[in-house]
Amino acid sequence: MELIKGKEIQELTFNEIRQEVGAIREKGIEPCLAVIIVGNDPASRVYVNNKKKACETVGIKSLEYALPEETTTEELLALIEKLNNDSSVNGILCQLPVPKHINKLAVIESISPEKDVDCFHPVNVGKLSLGRAELVPCTPAGVIRMLDVAGVEIEGKRAVVIGRSDIVGKPMGIMLMERNATVTVCHSKTKDLPSITKQADILVCTVGKRNIVTADMVKEGAVVIDVGINRNGEGKLCGDVDFENVAPHCSKITPVPGGVGPMTITMLMKNTVTAAKNQNNIK
Repeated sequence: MELIKGKEIQELTFNEIRQEVGAIREKGIEPCLAVIIVGNDPASRVYVNNKKKACETVGIKSLEYALPEETTTEELLALIEKLNNDSSVNGILCQLPVPKHINKLAVIESISPEKDVDCFHPVNVGKLSLGRAELVPCTPAGVIRMLDVAGVEIEGKRAVVIGRSDIVGKPMGIMLMERNATVTVCHSKTKDLPSITKQADILVCTVGKRNIVTADMVKEGAVVIDVGINRNGEGKLCGDVDFENVAPHCSKITPVPGGVGPMTITMLMKNTVTAAKNQNNIK
């Protein structure tokens, strides 16, 4: 059994991104990511700080707009419109969740598709489903990158994704299919889940429920990717997979923490560079 370590793959990918950023800067362009955070959610603050740190690491300029909890939808949309029209800003990200009184869908749809580095805009979701995506959803893209670096053959393999969220599950299925895997997407209404997961050469779990994947659900020699982040009874971070009992049956598996987590921010950096290149016609 081999661990697929996100931190190591992050370092490798950051080095590649640094080189791309250097090449863009030589053309007089400074890639720039604008991050908006509304309110005082502690988890959101941690995520935003991590994104700023990643920008610093790869040489991307970062702008932060920290707005008070009582900010209205209209005020937030006005800021996004201003950033859409600012040619020095290449990527725009509004940290979710936003306070309940804000119209989340209006916010997502107001970000210019060319600057939508989270790939949440309907235009980018549509491009992804048509195989024409330029900006890709960060977590699923991170999983694909991990599989590639770990030397996992995707083409022709049977892949099972547990979870059908708009952010991870659905795009994960599309991206595996794009790489010529035969894909099944399972969810809370799936009957006899273990009989399906046991067929998977590549099993990706994105549910957010501790120990939902147990040893009897995994095919011998499968590659298991655990996207879930939960806390156990002692408050320690853990994933969706019963790691201790599942790992001995896998050829490769991601740990939690230190698996998929670091790759989400890594692919956000990659998307920001891609957006900067596209907006400045750099091949």
